[in-house]
Formats: sequence, structure tokens, C-alpha cells
Amino acid sequence: MSTSMMWWSFALTAVGVLGIYISGKKNYWGWGIGLGAQVLWFIYAIATQQWGFIISCFAYGYVYAKNFRKWRKDAAKLPE
Repeated sequence: MSTSMMWWSFALTAVGVLGIYISGKKNYWGWGIGLGAQVLWFIYAIATQQWGFIISCFAYGYVYAKNFRKWRKDAAKLPE
């Protein structure tokens, strides 16, 4: 793997961890960052021909979307 591709994988990992961190602080932007990271991982998988990452992108994307919907649903039930 080239050095530039290695740096991309580190940067994408950092974006994903940031999304999880922000989500843990109960901020809905974390879910969006996490979903966006999966789009970037998908592009990375195609660019590097690492096809297994595509499966993980869909799996992680599904979990992010599911948790975001649950979070929104639970937040809507809270009294103002």
C-alpha cells in the first residue's frame, strides 16, 4: 500500500471515530459524520480495489442510519 493511501485510511478512521465520539455526546451530527465516513470508505475501497470494505460500508451505514432514526424517535418523545 502506498504512503498516500495509508494516510487516507488513517484520515478516514479519524473521521469515523469523530462521528462515534460526537454521537456519544448525544449530538445528531455524529450520525451524519458517521454516514459520510462510510461514503468516503466506499470511494476508498473502489480506489484501492479492497472490495471487502464495501461490505463493511453498507453494514456500518445501516447501523448508523438505524441508530440515527432511533435517536430521532426517542428525542421526539422527550417533553420540551
